[in-house]
Amino acid sequence: MTTAPKIDLQRVNDVLGRYPKSDARALVNILHDIQAEFRYLPEAALKETASHLGISEAQVYGVVTFYEGFHLEPRGEHVCTVCMGTACHVRGAPRLLEQAERDLEIKSGNTTSDLSFTLEHVNCVGACALGPLVILDGEYHGHVSPDKLSRKLRKLKKKKGSK
Repeated sequence: MTTAPKIDLQRVNDVLGRYPKSDARALVNILHDIQAEFRYLPEAALKETASHLGISEAQVYGVVTFYEGFHLEPRGEHVCTVCMGTACHVRGAPRLLEQAERDLEIKSGNTTSDLSFTLEHVNCVGACALGPLVILDGEYHGHVSPDKLSRKLRKLKKKKGSK
């Protein structure tokens, strides 16, 4: 578990200001915008959202925990997702995941302590012909070897002067 950074509530209020008060229909859109702002959904932001919409915090958390796309823990600036679907698995995805864990020094499902990288795996992204597949910061990379993945991760680390 990564320590959550302190958040600027003004940034939350700027997002909330784009939506009418007490209109619970805007909840999912608000959550998407807050997550885009912070790369996760901070607890304080969820409380502010509930207050703004006039709904309970339990309702907000119910939506957040229902959808897998929302994250309650801080995420890295870069996200590395390894597809573990059947086609990717038989073409070497487990080796890719192991390589990424070694390179980033974290296990899948975790974020580096400096919040530079989040490593995750998913069951299938539906791009089976490209397997094994890695998604780096939303960009799909097909037919990836462990060496190729290491080079891509090193390049991202150098780009930001990461660890």
